[in-house]
Amino acid sequence: MTMQSDIGLIGLAVMGENLALNMESKGFSVAVFNRTTAVTEKFTATRGKGKKITPTSTIEEFIGALKRPRKAMMMIKAGKPVDQVISEVVPLLEKGDVLIDGGNSLFTDTQRRFHDLEGKGIHYIGCGVSGGEEGALKGPSLMPGGSREGYEMIAPIFRKIAAQVDGEPCCRYMGPDGAGHYVKMVHNGIEYGDMQLICEAYAILKNVLRLEAKDLADIFAQWNRGALESYLIEITAEIFRKRDPDTAKALVDVILDKAGQKGTGLWTLQSALSQSVVISTINAAVEARVISSRKGERVAASKILPQQQVPTFSGNRDELVQAVHDALYASKIVSYAQGMELLGAASTAYNWNLNFGDIATIWRGGCIIRAKFLNRITEAYARDPKLHNLLLDQYFTDIIAKTQRNWRVAVSTAINYGVAAPAFSASLAYFDSYRSARLPANLLQAQRDFFGAHTYERIDKPGIFHTDWIGDQPAQEITEPKPTSKRHAGE
Repeated sequence: MTMQSDIGLIGLAVMGENLALNMESKGFSVAVFNRTTAVTEKFTATRGKGKKITPTSTIEEFIGALKRPRKAMMMIKAGKPVDQVISEVVPLLEKGDVLIDGGNSLFTDTQRRFHDLEGKGIHYIGCGVSGGEEGALKGPSLMPGGSREGYEMIAPIFRKIAAQVDGEPCCRYMGPDGAGHYVKMVHNGIEYGDMQLICEAYAILKNVLRLEAKDLADIFAQWNRGALESYLIEITAEIFRKRDPDTAKALVDVILDKAGQKGTGLWTLQSALSQSVVISTINAAVEARVISSRKGERVAASKILPQQQVPTFSGNRDELVQAVHDALYASKIVSYAQGMELLGAASTAYNWNLNFGDIATIWRGGCIIRAKFLNRITEAYARDPKLHNLLLDQYFTDIIAKTQRNWRVAVSTAINYGVAAPAFSASLAYFDSYRSARLPANLLQAQRDFFGAHTYERIDKPGIFHTDWIGDQPAQEITEPKPTSKRHAGE
């Protein structure tokens, strides 16, 4: 009889294979199953050979290879494939078993599955997994949500396979039903923002200062030794050093400027819109990918639309490099502030009671957005667990005060030289809006009342008012339902 395994893993693509190897390397026996049996056989004959990894060829054999209470993890494509596997696996499970979805599932799907399986006595976990191929193998950031009892059963495994920072595993329970996948979704949205901000820093330095890849590599390597120290800054420096063997050029210079996306950025935007939360930096990053994908259209437009006559930069190179550094740092703070505010809104809406200090802590290692900077966010929430906006923490307020002038220099330089910097600009506009005691929305409210009788409030007395903007009647205080205008109602 086959020895039963501590945990099972369904789906042997790159992430699934590496997670299985990670689990086995930490002392756990793993049963594996892939719908294409040849994939399972190849894995166990190569990378999994000689390890405590048990191949199975049917779902029945897979479930039979697990110790009770069973713990099975799916690493498969989000959407219908997850529902398909659940429909095959659940009839074979017993009450008290644990089923985990480690893919990038939409959190509302996870909520539905959690409540459905809870009624059947199955502990369901939706777990965000970040870190890519290397993280899965050596230690990812894990964001489990769903059944608390189920989490306690898998915690000894998950906390051991997760990345470790200062002796602390990058794995903590996020909250009920879809909380884990929601946190992962926002993580991915912040990742979009981080990557776009870095690309805009690159665009300014390349197009204004006309720096070569080797110079850019040195600048980013230097930045990675300071406040911007992070995985993404580190790999960016490495990318600039890579040469293309075919052309002997920097490889980055021969890569097509057409970016793709898998949907988590869009989901983040949709969730923010539904909860009236501003995530303008992430929005700009998603839109930048969309416009990049229209390569042919952009090439055609470049031959028709007037081009900016770019002058040779005559300022101080080092000062502009520092200005771009500061703009990147300040914009990054705004991006995280927006992401954490979105998490806060979702936590309230779905009664998740998210712990923002925990979230920042588990993002310090293993994941794509891991950065030294996250220690400061952890400390901010330790000072004030109910902090409404990261910008209001004194540490970050001080950084914005120090970087604000250079932030504006970088954005205005980009504008003057015709370099698109939508995420830098959106971040600065958010900051300028958030710090303003009065915005021009008073005019907007007047417009809405003019064309649609939508009413307005006043700054000098309480109440709801409507004005006949064409006639000479005084403003009318509204105590009844607001009037319906004969003019275009709008909105």
